[in-house]
Amino acid sequence: MPLTNLTNLIDDLLDDLSRPGMPWQLGSIVASILFGWLSAQLVRVWWRRRRGEDGSLLHTGVESFTRVVAPLLVVGLLYLAQVVLTKTHFHTNIVKVAIPVFWSLAAIRLVFYLLRRVFARRGQLGQTLVTFEKIFALVAWLAVALYITGLWPDIFDFLDSYKIQFGPKKSNSVTLADIAQAVASVVVMLMLALWAGAALEERLMGVHALHSSLRVALARLGRALMIVGAVLLSLNLVGIDLTVLSVFGGALGVGLGLGMQRIASNYVSGFIILLERSLSIGDMITVSTFTGKVTQINTRYTVLQGLDGVETVLPNELLISGPVQNQSLTTRRVRASTKITVAYGSDLEQVMPLLVAQAVGTPRVLEDPAPGISLSRFGPDGYELDLGFWIADPENGQGGVVSEINKKVYALVQSGTVKLGFPSVDTRLLDSHIASVVARITQPAQNS
Repeated sequence: MPLTNLTNLIDDLLDDLSRPGMPWQLGSIVASILFGWLSAQLVRVWWRRRRGEDGSLLHTGVESFTRVVAPLLVVGLLYLAQVVLTKTHFHTNIVKVAIPVFWSLAAIRLVFYLLRRVFARRGQLGQTLVTFEKIFALVAWLAVALYITGLWPDIFDFLDSYKIQFGPKKSNSVTLADIAQAVASVVVMLMLALWAGAALEERLMGVHALHSSLRVALARLGRALMIVGAVLLSLNLVGIDLTVLSVFGGALGVGLGLGMQRIASNYVSGFIILLERSLSIGDMITVSTFTGKVTQINTRYTVLQGLDGVETVLPNELLISGPVQNQSLTTRRVRASTKITVAYGSDLEQVMPLLVAQAVGTPRVLEDPAPGISLSRFGPDGYELDLGFWIADPENGQGGVVSEINKKVYALVQSGTVKLGFPSVDTRLLDSHIASVVARITQPAQNS
């Protein structure tokens, strides 16, 4: 039977080549390809111009989606050409072969588009994604070849006839065709749900009227609801009774209560952090011994990037149950200081304003609140002064600003305007210490 279908297909194609309507079929195929490709290019050019005029548009991915539009337009035009040629009493066997070819091309490009929109939104393609795309393209073209040659119905009948029994009753059985349809349905619905979740996240991230934490929370919640809804809908479409999921739900509840409570706690803590807005991406925080900028807030963990570039993954439960210092919760202004010890005998009425002037005008130092200085205490080596100032970008650290101010103070010290306090040394104690060290060194030599 399969060989007969393939032989009939070859005979029909050879018969069309000898008929006068063959140029019309080839011409309609070429015209459909050219018109579909040109239409997609016009859509791409129009979108580029519109996006250039208005950079705040929330619609994304249109330009890359035109790669999917082109073969879809070709398929539509081929169907139209088939109808016209049939009404004019021309054979359409070549057009019938071209239609599934372009259908498969559209399906392949659509899958590639969805995968890259979900897993490679920043343009970075992993080796796993590239390998999966190649395998999917190979499977798609193989399915088209089976369909064109007429082998597809025979393969489907074989899968539908092979049953797998999963219970004591004979009625509790499922065919391989049902399993394949269920897997395909779940995969397609999940891909659509992930794509819709990614599109929703990008749209929410562009709504600057909402707080950044609220945007992240809504995006995570929307994606989770879409994935759950997609799985339930796909299982329902296949014909699986959703009441059996109640048993799974009970087992999952027991598992959460016994062995997954810490994981569940981290997930709940993540949503609490996002909804309470106690942390936001870009905040400078200190948790236990870790200090850095919040770069990611996920449902289970938060990524903290230190000033040295090292990233720390903190469980969300730690941010809820322990104290957290947030340097930019209500304001981004942070006070920094440097300590200076000037020698006794210095005129503080002249030295203190002079040191304050070194902080004024330094890059990143705020004018309001203005820098200030205070006499901390009378130290053993001199007057201990605390030169304080404010910055508005704690995520960039304090070391650079402190260094710039210290270099200005060092210039005053080099010029003799400011005298630093040095530890006083008792020469008699120093001489006795040196004598004792010399005696310990020379005594072993005398004994030998």
